[in-house]
Amino acid sequence: MKTALPPTLAGAAVALAVIAGAAPASAATAPPAPAAPAAASAAPGSSALREVLFVGNNWDGTADVLEPSGSLARIGRINVIPDKDRRMLEIHLNPLKLAYFLGIRWSVGEGHDQFVDDMYSTPDGSAVVVSRPSFADVVSIDVSTGRLNWRFPVSGYRSDHMAVSPDGTRVAVSASTSNRVHVLDIRTGRETGSFATGDKPHENVFTDGGSRIWNSAIGEVNTALDDPVWDFTKGDRKITVVDAKTYRTVEVIDMRQRLDAFGRRDLSDAVRPVAFTPDESKLYFQVSFFNGFLEYDVAADRITREKTLPKNPATSENRTTWVNDSRHHGISMSPAGDKICVAGTMDDYATVVDRATLREGPLVPASKPYWATVSGDGRSCVVSESGSDSVSAIDFATGRKVANVPVGDHPQRVRLGKVAADWREPSARRE
Repeated sequence: MKTALPPTLAGAAVALAVIAGAAPASAATAPPAPAAPAAASAAPGSSALREVLFVGNNWDGTADVLEPSGSLARIGRINVIPDKDRRMLEIHLNPLKLAYFLGIRWSVGEGHDQFVDDMYSTPDGSAVVVSRPSFADVVSIDVSTGRLNWRFPVSGYRSDHMAVSPDGTRVAVSASTSNRVHVLDIRTGRETGSFATGDKPHENVFTDGGSRIWNSAIGEVNTALDDPVWDFTKGDRKITVVDAKTYRTVEVIDMRQRLDAFGRRDLSDAVRPVAFTPDESKLYFQVSFFNGFLEYDVAADRITREKTLPKNPATSENRTTWVNDSRHHGISMSPAGDKICVAGTMDDYATVVDRATLREGPLVPASKPYWATVSGDGRSCVVSESGSDSVSAIDFATGRKVANVPVGDHPQRVRLGKVAADWREPSARRE
C-alpha cells in the first residue's frame, strides 16, 4: 500500500526527493567508476555447475537458493547486504541520500527498506549480481565466501529491475530516479554504456539474440493521484528500444497511442512486467491498475488482443490501496509458448492462461504474488508470494499448485541461475 510519511519525515526534502521522484541535475551524471574488482573465487571443489532458483527477499536483504524444479526445496541462503554498516554510514552522512533512503522506505518500501530487487548469477556460477534499491547500487557477491567482488553505484538514488544478456556477460539495470539504464560487464562491474529512458525505468529485456534492449518506463507509481483524471501527473511512460552495442535508441513505443487505437483509452499506459513469445513476435504486457494483460504484435506495431482476469471481491476498489499502482504484477510464458502464467497481485491469486484461447485455468490462491517465472524443467510457473513469504510452483499443464516453500521476508524477483555443484551457503557475515 502507499504508506503516508510519518510527521518526522514529511519535510520538503523528502517529499520532493522521493514522492516527486525528480533527481537533481548532478544526480543524472554517470557515477564514479567502480573500484577494481576483487578476483572472483573459483567454483569450490569442482567446475561442475547445478541449476538453482534465486529468490530475492527484498525486506530481508537475503537471497534464498532453491532447487529449480519439483519441490523447490531450499538449498541455502546468501546475505546480499554484507556491507550494510558501511552503506548506512555513508547514507547518514549525506542529507540528500538520507532523504531518498527514508523516502523509499515510507513509499515504495511500504515501511521497509528495499535491499534486493533483482539478481542474476554469473555464467560460471561463482557470483550473484544484485540490484539494491535502498542502497542505489548493483553489487556482485561471491557465493562461496559471501564477500563483495565489486559495487557499482547507479546514477540517482534508486536501482531497480535488471536483465542479463543471453550470453550472460552483461547486465542492464534501471536507475529509477535518473531515468537511465546502465549496462555493466557482469564479471568486473564496469559500465559498458548507458541510455536515457522515460520516467522511472522499470523492466528490461534483451531481445534479438542480445542485440537489442527493451526498457519500459512506468512513471510515478508512489503518489496518491491514482484517479484516471490525474493520469497526466504520472509522467512520460514509454518503451525505449536500443541497440545493445551502441546504446542508441532505435525505436520508441508509446503504448498510449496503441491503447487508444485499440479502444482502451481507459487503461494506463504504464507497462509493467512483460513476456515475449519464444519467437519474439508477440509481447504480452501488464499495465498499472489493470486485472489482466494485453497482446502486442511487434511487427504490426499494434495491440491485437486483451485478457481481463477475474477480480477478487475482497480486493478494495480504492486504487490508492494497491501496491505501487499494481493490480497484477508478474507474467511469464511456458517454454513452448502456449501458456501464460499471471500473478494476480492485489487479487491474491495466480493463474495459467491458454495463449490460443485466452481462457484462464483455476485461480490458485496466493498471498500478494509479486513475480512469475518458469521452473528449471519448464513444467511449472514459479510465483513469489510476498504476503506469505513463500514461493509456489503451478503446473502449466493442470494449472494446479504443486509445491510451496517458505523463504525470507517479502520475496519478489525469482530468477534461474547457477552455482557450483557442491555449493554450500557462506556463513553470515558483515564487512
